[in-house]
Amino acid sequence: MIDLETRDIAYRSGGTDMLGLLCAPAGSAAAPTVFLVHDAFGLGGETVEIAHRLASQGFAVFAADVWSGRRQPASPAEVGPLIGGMVGDRAEWHARLTAGLEAAIAQPEVDPRAVVGLGHCFGGSSVLELLRGGGALCGAIAIHPGLDLLAGEWRAPAVSTAAAPAGAAAAAPTPRAPRVLICAGADDPMATPDQRADLQAGLDRAGFEWELVLYSGTVHAFTSPHAAHSPEPHVFNYHPENAARAGRATLGYLRELFPARFPEPPGVH
Repeated sequence: MIDLETRDIAYRSGGTDMLGLLCAPAGSAAAPTVFLVHDAFGLGGETVEIAHRLASQGFAVFAADVWSGRRQPASPAEVGPLIGGMVGDRAEWHARLTAGLEAAIAQPEVDPRAVVGLGHCFGGSSVLELLRGGGALCGAIAIHPGLDLLAGEWRAPAVSTAAAPAGAAAAAPTPRAPRVLICAGADDPMATPDQRADLQAGLDRAGFEWELVLYSGTVHAFTSPHAAHSPEPHVFNYHPENAARAGRATLGYLRELFPARFPEPPGVH
């Protein structure tokens, strides 16, 4: 089992204090990095578990603290105003995300040329919103994002400097557009067919590479065990099989983005 190092990282956005979390293989040099944004319920146990799981695969992970102070809302009544505050003030939303990204790339374990955004639920919306506004990511993975939170045109992407292909580690990285993976429930009322079509059109117009994976019979929050007890199962519901599929898709996509660091075994195509 790989040894991990974990530490809190204090940072600020304007006058707001945040407390992020860095998790990385012990003693590692700068590594491909996951910029992880929590769901609507804040930087808590589920997010920390994801960070540890990805770090154990060789990635550095920086978990951002968008709500500040490690706030963890306990109910939808608390969540609504927090999300509404970000959607109603996109400049503030971008500022908080950008502050987290800047704190991440300042860490010695982080390769600033190889940072991918990842989020579930509100976190998925956040990494898409950060990339939409020109965030310096070489990719984004959004798991059951609330597409209803996104708005506006996508900017043309900054050229990515992701790692060179396996066997070409000594060469300069090959520039390419950031790549986007979305995993969503086909029946998610927060990612409707029309909203998915709008997202696809925006990504196409801006020149992003993207992949959309849909899971039948699946709604919002399908990766969260807490959603198994939702009073609105037609809106929020845990789907363990598709949660596992989305986890495998995430890890596969990350490895595909950084083939020099995570080459496929011989004979695997």
